[in-house]
Amino acid sequence: MTVQVVLAIAVFVVAYVFIATEKLPRVLVALGGAALMVLIGATDDAAVFFSQETGIDWNVVFLLLGMMIIVGILRQTGLFEYLAIWAAKIAKGRPFRIMVMLIVITAVLSAFLDNVTTILLIAPVSLLVAQRLGKSPVPYLLAEVFASNIGGTATLIGDPPNLIIASRGDLGFNDFIVELAPIIVVLVAVLVGLCRILFRSTFAYDADRAERVMALDEREAIRDPKLLVKSLVVVGLVLVGFVTSTFTGLEPAIVALLGAGLLVLLARLEPKRVFGDVEWETLLFFAGLFVMVGSLVNIGVIEAIGQAAKGAVGDHYFAASGILLFGSAVFSGIVDNIPFVATMAPLTADIVQSGGAAAHPLWWALALGADLGGNLTAVGASANVVMTGIAKRNGHAVSFWQFTKYGLVVTAVTVGLCFPYIWLRYFL
Repeated sequence: MTVQVVLAIAVFVVAYVFIATEKLPRVLVALGGAALMVLIGATDDAAVFFSQETGIDWNVVFLLLGMMIIVGILRQTGLFEYLAIWAAKIAKGRPFRIMVMLIVITAVLSAFLDNVTTILLIAPVSLLVAQRLGKSPVPYLLAEVFASNIGGTATLIGDPPNLIIASRGDLGFNDFIVELAPIIVVLVAVLVGLCRILFRSTFAYDADRAERVMALDEREAIRDPKLLVKSLVVVGLVLVGFVTSTFTGLEPAIVALLGAGLLVLLARLEPKRVFGDVEWETLLFFAGLFVMVGSLVNIGVIEAIGQAAKGAVGDHYFAASGILLFGSAVFSGIVDNIPFVATMAPLTADIVQSGGAAAHPLWWALALGADLGGNLTAVGASANVVMTGIAKRNGHAVSFWQFTKYGLVVTAVTVGLCFPYIWLRYFL
């Protein structure tokens, strides 16, 4: 092991400790760690700015930017207040019923949208619902981000790692639906039960608040009907663009930026109102995190781990599926699942190619482990980082350990249930 490799691992570990303990602002830690990676030669400008494997994932950054602009303009219309009142009235002011509604809606949307986009759309509604009920929005936001990572696992376009797996494994949209959707339906139901236990203290029913909510008229919340119509048309076009991206060849980031640009032109709002809701700290944190993880990829640390696992597999594909499932969950929770899957997919492809049909379940083990493992920590998946950024911006900061306390339980249960599913479906 060279001095450079040791230094790179040390930088990553120290940065991760600072992020976890929150002794310093996480954006400063991520950018500082990225700068140190450059200084020790673990990466360079070409790898940072132009490499898909080891650099900043611009698709994620610009997808976030575009959707943040769209959501910021939507906020001006009063739509989120309307949905918050409507949801609370449908659930008759019962906090747990509202959470179940939000979990199911988030999981379904995440199957057909990127989970980051889903969180950007649903989080403002949760904040307002919680405010109306006099509750902390944190349990609702956590439940939604867990649901987004679980629901996004069901389809090719639901979670970014699935796109990488589909490309490497020559897998189609229907393959993911057939192989993964059955267990995901079960896991969403399990999540509802877990949330009932994990957040039980937040479900106390307040009859007075519920009565005041039921007396509200959601139609009065709409402040700008014309802008609402324009915004909904653009959002509809963006959603169509996302769903058809595999056919049109347009990356989701391009679709989001085109939609944002069109809505900015149609809205004709002041720049401060258009860009005021953009989470700039979150975007910079992502950039720094991508550089740090990409540096470990660039100098071969993550590949070495994967190669060691590949050598230990042999032709024991059931054991390999279990190792890949649980290993992917752990590593994806630590280093973000996108760069992890980008590294593991070529190695998995080699094993599957040599093992044939018997080794094919490894793809589903990788997808389930990486996607569900994203729930483990606050930096395990892009949606988590976005959610914590939104919460902090609205005065409800979610600490790394607060997220992990709940995420660890959800990840352990959901990933644990996937193991017998893989055994029963592919190896029994």
